[in-house]
Amino acid sequence: MDPKGADFERYRGATLLTPNMKEFEDVVGKVKSDQELVEKALALVKEFDFEALLVTRSEHGMTLIRRGQEPFHLPTQAKEVYDVTGAGDTVISVLAASVAAGKSFEEACALANAAAGVVVGKLGTSTLSEIELAEAVHGSQDTDFGVISEKALIEAVKKARARGEKVVMTNGCFDILHAGHVSYLNHAAELGDRLIVAVNTDESVKRLKGPGRPVNPTDRRMAVLAGLGAVDWVVPFSEDTPQRLISEVLPSMLVKGGDYKPEEIAGGKEVIAAGGEVRVLNFEDGCSTSEIINAIKGGKG
Repeated sequence: MDPKGADFERYRGATLLTPNMKEFEDVVGKVKSDQELVEKALALVKEFDFEALLVTRSEHGMTLIRRGQEPFHLPTQAKEVYDVTGAGDTVISVLAASVAAGKSFEEACALANAAAGVVVGKLGTSTLSEIELAEAVHGSQDTDFGVISEKALIEAVKKARARGEKVVMTNGCFDILHAGHVSYLNHAAELGDRLIVAVNTDESVKRLKGPGRPVNPTDRRMAVLAGLGAVDWVVPFSEDTPQRLISEVLPSMLVKGGDYKPEEIAGGKEVIAAGGEVRVLNFEDGCSTSEIINAIKGGKG
């Protein structure tokens, strides 16, 4: 349901509400961060008994909120924006059709996001063809880079294997991307044909790194990684380790930086048991996110 006005009481019990950022802030007040958006959206879901709330955020993509679930962030897919007229109608139409066809909320949002990315690249109110939507979806999943859902990633890896491609996978927080990260990812990419980077969600980073982390939220960290030529796919995971995700994907090679032993790496045993390989790469000396944060706090650099 696409809301009108600031009275959300009239939509109580809705399956899915899709306010844009202005409509959302008209109800909850000014939002200053992604974390605040998630908290306020979750409060609305609970207050009005929504099954889900999808906030469309223009150039920042969209965020799906559900009770008991990790927030699902999707960066915008629009390459160029000429006219946003009708974008909201496109989103709600594709969402409704997708959910009615049995798609999950995440899958429906990914389709709606791809559809919106197409129509804002046209002048005036425009239609969207099946071919345009298919090209937008396949382009986001089968090009040289892209943020992708776990389910879509598993399918993409199957197709890559069918083409005879060697799939390499690594993981990390990648809170503030630095030269050491780039060097490491370039090296990892050289070990195969496709590189997957699994990224800890904000909640996972906070548990691992403590208060004040991450500096950059999940969607921004994933967007930056997806922009690197070495990276093919970027996927989030909410657990403390990516063991479950790795055991689902089962890459040809699992790569980790540091001084680990292969058998100590999360997911390593599963990859080896499936006939894959585990490699440990060295990090570049003198590069660390913690050092960057400390330097900023100390007023250096």
